[in-house]
Amino acid sequence: MTDLQLSGPAPEFALPLGGGGSVNLSSLRGRKVVVYFYPKDDTPACTTEARDFTALRPEFEKAGAVVIGVSPDSVKKHERFAAKHNLGIHLAADEALDTLKAYGVWGEKSMYGRTYMGVIRSTFLIDTEGRIARVWRDVKVKGHAEEVLAAVRETT
Repeated sequence: MTDLQLSGPAPEFALPLGGGGSVNLSSLRGRKVVVYFYPKDDTPACTTEARDFTALRPEFEKAGAVVIGVSPDSVKKHERFAAKHNLGIHLAADEALDTLKAYGVWGEKSMYGRTYMGVIRSTFLIDTEGRIARVWRDVKVKGHAEEVLAAVRETT
């Protein structure tokens, strides 16, 4: 885990995007940024989460926020995932795990008695000054995008 603090600076990142181009946090200064970290493209919970954020994208934009999903999957996998599910949000590839580690979301997980390293589903709301305004860890997908949108609307 990292020692990220509320109101502290969000770690900078520059990541390639599915569909081409790249995104870096500093270029989004002046806008609210929702960065949600998810384990794997095209799995049931990850698909639901991406579709929920896509459905609310116009509301996030109206509230002055951009939504970026980050996983260790490749750009090509992101492109297939987005096309298959008609996703309308940015999907960034962190194959080197640098951003995942900087945000403290790469860690030990366990399933069916087996432990392994993976992405701990988490979301960060970054304010217009590049500071961490809100953090959700160990996210449960149902209703999460709506909860994040409500927080975006309350954040300056």
